[in-house]
Amino acid sequence: MKTTSESRAGRACLMVAHCAGMVDLVALPVWVGVLISGYGLDPQQAGGLATLFLVGAVCASLFVAPRSVRMPARATAAGGFAVAALAFGAVGLVDGYAAMAVLHVVAGLAAATALSVTHATIGGSGNPHRLFAIVGFSLGVFGILFMGGVPKLVAAFGAPALFWSFCGIMAFAACVAALAFPTSRAASTEAQRMAGKLPRAVWLAAIGVSCMALVQAMIFAFVERIGAERGFDAAAVAGVLIALGFVNLLPAPLAAFLQQRVNPRVVLVCGPVVQAVLALLMTQSQTFLPYAAGAACFAAVMIFTHTFAFGLLAALDPSGRAVGATPAMLMTGAAIGPILGGTVVKLSGYASLGLAAAAIAACAVACFLPGRADRAVLTHS
Repeated sequence: MKTTSESRAGRACLMVAHCAGMVDLVALPVWVGVLISGYGLDPQQAGGLATLFLVGAVCASLFVAPRSVRMPARATAAGGFAVAALAFGAVGLVDGYAAMAVLHVVAGLAAATALSVTHATIGGSGNPHRLFAIVGFSLGVFGILFMGGVPKLVAAFGAPALFWSFCGIMAFAACVAALAFPTSRAASTEAQRMAGKLPRAVWLAAIGVSCMALVQAMIFAFVERIGAERGFDAAAVAGVLIALGFVNLLPAPLAAFLQQRVNPRVVLVCGPVVQAVLALLMTQSQTFLPYAAGAACFAAVMIFTHTFAFGLLAALDPSGRAVGATPAMLMTGAAIGPILGGTVVKLSGYASLGLAAAAIAACAVACFLPGRADRAVLTHS
């Protein structure tokens, strides 16, 4: 079936592919928890497996993004998700740590290959900002469904059920991609789009996104621990995490609504500042309400800001190389953030996390400040 990113079938396929490829952002707390409680791994071993998946994803994204235009999008997406499904299914059948480690790397390489092609295709659509907001909203819905269903499956059928669930998600995405993955409109103009080096503004914006992803992972990994350390009721902290899932449904549609009403650079400069303020609110407050408000809204800031960043990167680099590297931008932070945050906490305590977040946010703001290279693009945003 021939589809495009403007057709309903094509957009539905991209929504499924985005959710499957970004499953780590939804499942990471459950993932690590199951590895510890279900497989008897210590926190370092469990975190190491998740990190191996993310490292594989970053490597695949960096390799695929510059070549995405030359790759057959449908075959690459379907094949990537199919290999990821096989790898996750195999994880559910093995017990040895070495085998699990190798399979996590394979799954990360395969899933991110498909995801990079997905994001490059979104970047080549008629309105990348709006389409990325649509798939971002679908990820929020998927996250609520995942957290509401998969932990129950694990409780009923044991730890391997988590990886069989991953297998099912990837297999479904592979089937959908094989049937309806869109043809990128950019493929017919490859020579024009691939000409020239990436503008300096693209590199700076990509670094800024990576900095925000680093702050997101560094703080979010310890949200529950901060609440426990402050002595807040465990049920209340769990309620905050549930509220966070519903709050995350709002930023993507809001970003789509404000696309033509707000200058993207204003959002990009303000985003890291708000992110740092919320991080400080969570890490410095000794009372529950400020902590809860900061935690519930924290991830939404990244979702909202990154939608504008994706649209700007697609405009600055029509080749799709920059947006194709989106998994690398996000997952680099996801891989480094928990380790960096844990080190900061070990050396200086939870309160120091907010200060570290503020310092990294300042770097993001510096990267997002507008320059002459992209003023023409912003004029037409």
